[in-house]
Amino acid sequence: MNDDTNTDERLADGEERSSSDSRPEADDSEEQRSSGNRTQSGDSEGPQSGDDRESEIPGEAGNGTERVDDPPADDPDGIDEWGDEVPTPSGPDSDDESDEERSIDDLGSDVEIDAEIDEDAEDDLLGGLRIDSTAEIEVPDRLVDQVIGQEHARDVVMKAAKQRRHVMMIGSPGTGKSMLAKAMSELLPKEELQDVLVYHNPDDGNEPKVRTVPSGKGDQIVEAHKEEARKRNQMRSFLMWIIIAIVLGYSLIIAGNILLGILAAGIIYLAFRYGSRGSDAMIPNLIVNTAEQQTAPFEDATGAHAGALLGDVRHDPFQSGGMETPSHDRVEPGAIHKANKGVLFVDEINTLDVRSQQHLMTAIQEGEFGITGQSERSSGAMVQTEPVPCDFVMIAAGNLDAMENMHPALRSRIKGYGYEVYMDDTIEDTPDMRRKYARFIAQEVEKDGRLPHFTDDAIGEVILEARRRAGRKDHLTLKMRNLGGLVRVAGDIARAEDADYTTRDHILQAKGRSRSIEQQLADDYIQRRKDYELQVNEGFVVGRVNGLAVMGEDSGIVLPVMAEVTPSQGPGEVIATGQLKEMAQEAVSNVSAIIKKFSDEDITQKDIHIQFVQAGEGGVDGDSASITVATAVISALEGVGVDQSLAMTGSLSVRGDVLPVGGVTHKIEAAAKTGMDRIIIPEANLQDVMIEDEYEEMVEIIPVSHISEVLDVALEGEPEKDSLVDRLKDITGSALDKQSVNQGPSSPSPQ
Repeated sequence: MNDDTNTDERLADGEERSSSDSRPEADDSEEQRSSGNRTQSGDSEGPQSGDDRESEIPGEAGNGTERVDDPPADDPDGIDEWGDEVPTPSGPDSDDESDEERSIDDLGSDVEIDAEIDEDAEDDLLGGLRIDSTAEIEVPDRLVDQVIGQEHARDVVMKAAKQRRHVMMIGSPGTGKSMLAKAMSELLPKEELQDVLVYHNPDDGNEPKVRTVPSGKGDQIVEAHKEEARKRNQMRSFLMWIIIAIVLGYSLIIAGNILLGILAAGIIYLAFRYGSRGSDAMIPNLIVNTAEQQTAPFEDATGAHAGALLGDVRHDPFQSGGMETPSHDRVEPGAIHKANKGVLFVDEINTLDVRSQQHLMTAIQEGEFGITGQSERSSGAMVQTEPVPCDFVMIAAGNLDAMENMHPALRSRIKGYGYEVYMDDTIEDTPDMRRKYARFIAQEVEKDGRLPHFTDDAIGEVILEARRRAGRKDHLTLKMRNLGGLVRVAGDIARAEDADYTTRDHILQAKGRSRSIEQQLADDYIQRRKDYELQVNEGFVVGRVNGLAVMGEDSGIVLPVMAEVTPSQGPGEVIATGQLKEMAQEAVSNVSAIIKKFSDEDITQKDIHIQFVQAGEGGVDGDSASITVATAVISALEGVGVDQSLAMTGSLSVRGDVLPVGGVTHKIEAAAKTGMDRIIIPEANLQDVMIEDEYEEMVEIIPVSHISEVLDVALEGEPEKDSLVDRLKDITGSALDKQSVNQGPSSPSPQ
């Protein structure tokens, strides 16, 4: 067995070097780095004859061994003493590095549109782009050049790529986190890639040896070991059949007992077969192979279990009797090992269990992580390899709630060795950005490969939809995944019609077919209320107001609110029903403060009941029903009817100021579908209204800035209404001279 082991080592040592076999002397440290053969761990050594201290190489005469304390130095010409070529990394003045610098500086949004631009017509939907279809727009070949928007995140990625820093990106789904992570992998150098091999350890089979070699060498080493093992097996087989023939001949001719000869031959056969298993165990296991890797590795470990993330050792049901699989052959790499010298992307980072997060931050800190079995019930749990290189750049991503459940120490590791960036949901609507949206559509068409190109009118309609989805004046949405879904649905419709191009009409059809689940539920909700005549949109009713709410992110519904004032059996209180959540309950409390200050009646002996009619199982959250609740309660207290052809939304301060809310566009469209004639919204939200053309003539939008204006529009009867409004103005102030309230938007209305 020693001769076999030494022969294997001679094949491997010409291809690979362990960092622990090199003397850490200052004079040759640079030479060791240029050889490209160092392992990641300075404490681990390669499997040289099962000895961690020295190699034994058979002498040419076959008697005795030559001891080599250190591997031979590499020749400056790239040929080592064993005659193998040693890759030499590019120097600081090489062309590869200049290409790398250029690719970083040219990242994403800096790439211009290669098409005719009319500077005098930059205010149109295409930003002055003069094209007939997206077929005329050239799509960049590199992923890094396809990044749209996210200027701040792009700058962070550029810096992180240059310095190999970790990045945590937090933002809404579909804003480009994974695309930026993949773009970063294209910017990292590829000449440093390494293959990782795991060797059998003759001293302790449960502690396999680990060695790294330059990219592409791992396959050569494994093939060389397999070829040597095949030759040894052929020699053994030849020797075995010679011995069997001699035994059978002896038993038949001399001993005259053929049965004894057959039995002896069988024993010899089994002995040789059993002994040959040891030579197979010497073939290393190539766990990380980067031979065909053109760029730095990119590993998406989103939702990965512990074994897939950190590596694992397979269970072996045959652990004895010569039938067991060598432990090094059962080692499986994790995503952290496959991402060595590349990018590890983990989306929804908070979904990783605490133990995995702890191990992950260890890997980030040390740059290496040993592989062991992840299941305590598996035989792999007894195996622990030497540290395996995992020098990766980590891109952690998630929504805002990801930071709450993320391990504090892991976040500290990322922040201490990298950057944190928030992904924007919208971007300013400029001619240059509209042209890039046109390029985005061309990119989606080319990426899909089956969609007809989009006409200029279709591009303009997509950009209009991007404005609507932004929910802010003079902004475009950066939720590109959802917008890409609209592009694909429109293209599918055009393809089904066998059309040459995707037109504006196809986009309009796609907007109807690609509705979200919330939109479909909202439309069904509106239809059911009509069927059961639950929706009231005409006349005046005391204590009933049509409020507006949003479901999800892109659909609105009409949510009636009713109020009733009754004598109290004890101290008066405000009772609200409809599964109100914390923010909605606080909004009701704020409204009650205005009511107590406003009312002439002593309400300490009265109970005020507020009901959110058919709020559903999800309950009500947000404060955008504040003016709705206030109007309903004041109507019930004073006995004055409320116009039922009117719907309203808006938050309310304790001083009576109407504050902006979210989702006004979707709420207005829902009110129009229900048959409302007028809609009250906060004046500060007027700039955010971007309703479809079909609804513009159906409803009148009334902006307000104070509760007194709401009552002036909503209540019935001139004398009673004027008295109430004047009284409220005297108490709360005259609407702050009708100044707009320029505060940040609150949470969306009841959801």
